[in-house]
Amino acid sequence: KLMAARGALRIGAGLVTVGCPSAALAENAARLDAIMLRPVEDSDALADVLKDVRLNAILIGPGHGGGATTSEMVLTALEARRPTVLDADALTAFAGDRELLFEALHEDCVLTPHAGEFARLFPEAHAMLSEPATRGPAHSKVDTARSAARRAGCTVLYKGADTVIADQTGVASVNAAQDERAAPWLATAGAGDVLAGFITGLLARGFPPKKAAETAAWLHVECARRFGPGLIAEDLPEELPAVFRDLGV
Repeated sequence: KLMAARGALRIGAGLVTVGCPSAALAENAARLDAIMLRPVEDSDALADVLKDVRLNAILIGPGHGGGATTSEMVLTALEARRPTVLDADALTAFAGDRELLFEALHEDCVLTPHAGEFARLFPEAHAMLSEPATRGPAHSKVDTARSAARRAGCTVLYKGADTVIADQTGVASVNAAQDERAAPWLATAGAGDVLAGFITGLLARGFPPKKAAETAAWLHVECARRFGPGLIAEDLPEELPAVFRDLGV
């Protein structure tokens, strides 16, 4: 959560609030300065926090834990009908009841699964991608992401060195961190949390969901490439100002 929050703040969200259990408040407070904290134990507490209209984009998942509490909080967030990013545990929590999630999703959502999470959430699409191609045309990762986005009714960012971003209309783009843009050191624990934070921060700034996902994915790789080998996830948000300067932003 902390790395995602830092990513959202660095990319331009003016106000970032981390919701966490009361038992974690002191630990988080010791590591956060410009980021606000609120105790959030369950879905009722989250609903109360979301009464603050300044919180115009929501991220649920990183470091959250699975189970019924997580799924209930995701559904509460989706009921608020604000731009919402679902990552990590927020996706895994619905592996046993995917239809419940699909019914609640709306077009301002972004799902950010890696391959394992994607397979649990979209097993049919994953099976088509995994099936050996005995005749053409072969089913591609782009086809798979498009199928998932149509099923979810929102934007899906299917992570990987060849990240595919697709929305519910079938439009897709590829952010390839390969060849001259390769950044293998990006495969480090917590990097996905930062990416989710980047997307959420851009949503808070008013970016449409697919554009937020595309922009965040590109900046994520650029931060890693600019830092170079030895990167850890905490370095990614701190590299953003330099990337912005290089871009003349």
